[in-house]
Amino acid sequence: MFGQTNCWVHPDIKYMAFETASGDVFINTLRSARNMSYQGFTKKNGKVTVIMDVLGNDILRCALSAPLTSYQTIYALPMLTIKEDKGTGIVTSVPSDAPDDIAALRGAYKKKKQALREKYGIKDKMVLPFETIMLVEGYKGKKVQDVKKPTQKMMVEKGQALSYMEPGKQVMSHSADECVVALCDQWYLHYGDKSGSSRPWNA
Repeated sequence: MFGQTNCWVHPDIKYMAFETASGDVFINTLRSARNMSYQGFTKKNGKVTVIMDVLGNDILRCALSAPLTSYQTIYALPMLTIKEDKGTGIVTSVPSDAPDDIAALRGAYKKKKQALREKYGIKDKMVLPFETIMLVEGYKGKKVQDVKKPTQKMMVEKGQALSYMEPGKQVMSHSADECVVALCDQWYLHYGDKSGSSRPWNA
């Protein structure tokens, strides 16, 4: 996140804006919003309050503020490989950590595919000033994989991020419904315990 230079959005994906329990408005796919509604993101469990539907193309070029990055403003840029059935459909771009991000930012938008930039109205100021940020004070010399978890924890504690979970791949129930990851209080029997007690478990 320290090296975030932009945000990727698929121009043709149907996103939606919904109100969270805190009153904030999130923009992501309906599928991920449904997952979030079972993880305490919404006022009512399993209930998504949709404010409006949004096409990815409508939020391209938006100026954004991102936590931790050294850039005051970054932009939403198009990426056609984003999948609607994985994650939120909105992808942070950190070229210093991801080869795909650096290839897309430097190659497709800075030097090549001028027609693609023109098609989506991507201006020079949205791509040219941004370079990878490889060294951050306090984290120099550390591997990215060793910094990710502490950074995630710090952002959650500061209210700059929220933990979101979803199945690793599509899971269908016997009733042909798509399954979600739900945060709920459950009880299970500890069969090895002679007292026959049960223990609480949070899923």
